Amino acid sequence: MAGGSKTEKATPKRKSDERKKGNVFQSQDIIVAFSILIMFFALKLLSQYLYIYIGNTIRSYIGKLDDFTALTTADASAIFRDAALTILFLVGPLLLISILVAVIFTGVQTRFLFVGEPLKFKFSRLSPLQGFKRLFSIRSVVELLKSLVKILLVGVILYTEISKRVTELGSLLQMDLLQGVIYIGNSVVSLVFTIAILFLGISVLDYVYQWWEYEKNLRMSKQEVKEEFKQLEGDPKIKAQIKEKQRQMAQKRMMQQVPTADVVIRNPTHYAVAIRYKPSENKAPVVVAKGVDMVAFRIVSVAEENNVTVTENVALARGLYAAVEIDCEIPADFYQAVAEVLAFVYTLKKKDLNIK
Repeated sequence: MAGGSKTEKATPKRKSDERKKGNVFQSQDIIVAFSILIMFFALKLLSQYLYIYIGNTIRSYIGKLDDFTALTTADASAIFRDAALTILFLVGPLLLISILVAVIFTGVQTRFLFVGEPLKFKFSRLSPLQGFKRLFSIRSVVELLKSLVKILLVGVILYTEISKRVTELGSLLQMDLLQGVIYIGNSVVSLVFTIAILFLGISVLDYVYQWWEYEKNLRMSKQEVKEEFKQLEGDPKIKAQIKEKQRQMAQKRMMQQVPTADVVIRNPTHYAVAIRYKPSENKAPVVVAKGVDMVAFRIVSVAEENNVTVTENVALARGLYAAVEIDCEIPADFYQAVAEVLAFVYTLKKKDLNIK
């Protein structure tokens, strides 16, 4: 179909609409990479606290062994409670840090968007056909390749690091327990840090890919862009109809003002300007109606039907039409000419009154 191919970049409105639906792009790899990196930095910083806490806990239970002559239900409950608190104090800070990292880096990517649309139940998600399509989609292939690359690189890093340290393993036998634990801990942290940096580099590439795929999926056809423009700006045909209706209404209101005019100045058929002067309301005469051609003819006709004086003055009619808007007072430049016309009109009306 003409204009059906998605060749145009998504408009701001399209992006805004998709965002309201919860359709935003983000890289899960960035969250994973930073989570690993920050978690192990936190583990390194908290290692002394964890070591002391575990040591104190072990010494505490060893010291209580003599008190347990027989294990009762109350003793078992106390041991279980203490063990749960110990695990909570050990794992709690790390778990809290992990949650905060995931929330923060997800929020940074999505600009902390919260919508309920993705949580709604949809039967299409249960469709085997849709699931099959997703399984063999380009996105699935990319995710598979990405996972294989990660596994391969992690394997290479593990092999390299272990190969470098294999000669140092013999020295562990000459260390005391604390030194050995510190050595192993530093080795693990160094290894994980290297892997995290690698994942971070992969996540940057993944972020760029997610952005490209998101923009690609939001592309619009030329027809869609036109339809959206019509929605924003209004259909030109409808806008023209509205303007025409507004013009007709304004013209009707203007024609209703013509009977209140003191005089209509015309030229002699193309231009017509109706003027009214009420010293108690206005400082200068006011143009209550004006028009050209057919509108001018109607103004003159309405004026004649309502016994409003019609006079011809080519220059004055053209000048007033060009310079003064409807319901506005005339400029000072026209005072003299209009005053002469109004004086002539008032004289005629006075004569008519005397005759009557």
